[in-house]
Amino acid sequence: MGICAFTGRCGGCTHPDTPYPRELAEKETTLRETLGDYGHLLEGIRPSPEITGYRNKMELAFGDDGGTTLTLGIRKKRSLYEVATTQDCILMPDDFKKIAAFALDFFRESGETFFHRKKHTGTLRHLVLRRGHFTGEILVMLSAASGLNADLQAFTQGLRGLYIKGSIVGILLATNDGVADAVKNENQRILWGRNFYREKLCGLMFYVSAFSFFQTNSTGAEILYGIVRDLAGGGKLAYDLYCGTGTIAQIISPQFDKVIGIEFIPEAIAAAQTNVKLNGISNCEFLTRDISRITGQKNGLHLDGDGKIDAIVVDPPRDGLAPKALTHIAELAPTRLVYIACKPASLARDLPQLAALGFTAERIIGFDLFPRTPHVEVVALLRRTDTRW
Repeated sequence: MGICAFTGRCGGCTHPDTPYPRELAEKETTLRETLGDYGHLLEGIRPSPEITGYRNKMELAFGDDGGTTLTLGIRKKRSLYEVATTQDCILMPDDFKKIAAFALDFFRESGETFFHRKKHTGTLRHLVLRRGHFTGEILVMLSAASGLNADLQAFTQGLRGLYIKGSIVGILLATNDGVADAVKNENQRILWGRNFYREKLCGLMFYVSAFSFFQTNSTGAEILYGIVRDLAGGGKLAYDLYCGTGTIAQIISPQFDKVIGIEFIPEAIAAAQTNVKLNGISNCEFLTRDISRITGQKNGLHLDGDGKIDAIVVDPPRDGLAPKALTHIAELAPTRLVYIACKPASLARDLPQLAALGFTAERIIGFDLFPRTPHVEVVALLRRTDTRW
């Protein structure tokens, strides 16, 4: 048994007390095997500056302990309702632990119960915690079914009165009566403060909402984005596909005359547009588009001049690039393609297809953005060697 009593049962950490150099070595071996024929290109794994307490986002679930006691934590493996408490969690920062402990005590005293998807009883679903590592700002969102009777004003006051290192800047309630065990971006209202927090990366400030994608390890993300910026190079035009809140687009913007960010989530695009104004960046444009359907000017991308794209950066979901997206990226014919993958197996699957479409992989770099877990992030640089497009 490791440091936490729930090691191996909550789906969180898998290396709770392994010496960090050994953990990195094991991850590098696994990553090379996953990359298969491309494993020889791997330039090792960049370590994380922090290996515990690094997570800037946690989605905690309300449930039970196997009995009748209300519990708040991480859903146990192969369990619908049991959760592992997080007071000994080595991935969470101390402020998150204090907020979670207060929320659990408050709702136990209020008599509220967790939402039971089969019985359709109870109200409490999730507690989402997000923070800016470099700013100390914290956003708290309670997800619950309608019918919640607890005194939310007292809940808000209690949270604001907690003695923590950071500062809570917003407390939200999201009402969800659906059956799926998921946090939904619906019926959201502000109980106090604002609906976003701020984080600073690579000298830029970003507004991040409760549902916006943002790397969960801020100190590690700075290293990752610095390398991505170098690999992207420079020129007239670059694309940031799956751009989220526009983080990468803004970081690489000084190196290009224009950067176009593409994302299919309108809320993320709105946040990206806010962020460029916040940072005084004028050469970034953000568009709401389905990446699997972009084909140059047919979707209103309005390529400038000769339409040549110097670089495309892609940071797709875990499943990687859909076949249509791969084809459309080839049609856009960038000189350089920087592929960021949070699931190395997806990159390994897509690399041969990209090779068939005229791209040659030159460099692959691993990043340990998830210490104490089996996961790694990986970035590949490819160049277009086939000019048929």
